[in-house]
Amino acid sequence: MKTDSSRFQIPATSTENLDEQYDVGDLVTGILHPNRPPGPARTKSGITIIPNIASNPTIGSQIGIKAVAGRKLGTDPTTYMSVAATSASITTKGIILFYVNHNIFTNSNRWNVQGNLVVAKTVTPDFGLGIGRAGGSTEEDRVLTNPDRVERVLQSLLFNFREKIYKEIFKSVFIGAGVSFDIRDKIQQREVAENALTPYNIYNNKYGFDPGNYMSNGLLFSIQYTSRDNQNRAYKGIYADAGIRVNQKWMGSTKGALQVTSDFRKYLSLSTNRPEHVIAFWNWGSYLISGALPYLELPGTGRDAGGHSGRGYTVGYFNGTRYNHSEVEYRFPITRNKFLSGVTFFHLQTANNDLGTKLFEQWQPGGGAGLRVLFNKATRTNLCLDYGFGRYGRRGFFLGLNEAF
Repeated sequence: MKTDSSRFQIPATSTENLDEQYDVGDLVTGILHPNRPPGPARTKSGITIIPNIASNPTIGSQIGIKAVAGRKLGTDPTTYMSVAATSASITTKGIILFYVNHNIFTNSNRWNVQGNLVVAKTVTPDFGLGIGRAGGSTEEDRVLTNPDRVERVLQSLLFNFREKIYKEIFKSVFIGAGVSFDIRDKIQQREVAENALTPYNIYNNKYGFDPGNYMSNGLLFSIQYTSRDNQNRAYKGIYADAGIRVNQKWMGSTKGALQVTSDFRKYLSLSTNRPEHVIAFWNWGSYLISGALPYLELPGTGRDAGGHSGRGYTVGYFNGTRYNHSEVEYRFPITRNKFLSGVTFFHLQTANNDLGTKLFEQWQPGGGAGLRVLFNKATRTNLCLDYGFGRYGRRGFFLGLNEAF
């Protein structure tokens, strides 16, 4: 449910010949104005309003509206593009979501301000703690680790506010600090008795959380490096981020906690003439060092900032106090005008369960393939259609804008 406002937006390289490319805007123009004579290229508006349509096993089918804005706020040609977005949507599984996010760069990238606001009614599948392996020795331990993969559902109201300010200290290197407030209320387990033996109840009893509500509020500190040629669809470069989150009771957090996160992405173009042939690598991890996190804030499948890890599984299908996701994806063009392209991907997930299974001890695989439709050639924005699958009969269709990473 949390949007990714922490990725840097870099303009497309000037060496690209956009006249040779064909996107959805060209398709619409061709349908509405089939006889329009060729003329000079038109400058596209910095604001785009589109239907917000998506589909995956977690949310069901989604319909809504989304507005995206992009503009360079400076005269220095090296200044990265500032972006903002807002959306309101509803899904067939009863999820209602509204968000606003921004990622603003001042002239010459001296300062970068990132943030988001999310208000939502959520419906979250619950498959217990860990990586699908039984742990402990009691009935409670078996229910908590859920090796039989019994699905339960949690409903709640979510309020999330996050804001970070970064300062460029060297070329492409930024340090930042900020705050995050994650508040959930009216948490309910669908069709489950109040004191039933469920992973959610067992976890809350073990770590002392109120089952009906909580606050997870803390300070954020991070360092980032980026050399990607484009954030939406990189052909080359690196993105790396290392962060620390410190939940503080004086900020209203239910429990104190110290958490470390890491995000590394590498892009290798395989062809000079067709740079769209790319092998992309991604590793994302989150590790609780001390304290306790609420059950719905544990790192796991789809809990990265963009919600894209573990395609083929529902959000939170695997999770723990420590979690790591690794993925490789091959991206390739299908048509010469770049209107259609494709991807294949493979990923591995690992998590602990605090009951005997340690991080990196057991892995769960997944993979799939997808089709890409060029939505906006100026920003390399793709409409993405992916089919992912994994173990335990998990599979699903994923629809959205921009690459998974």
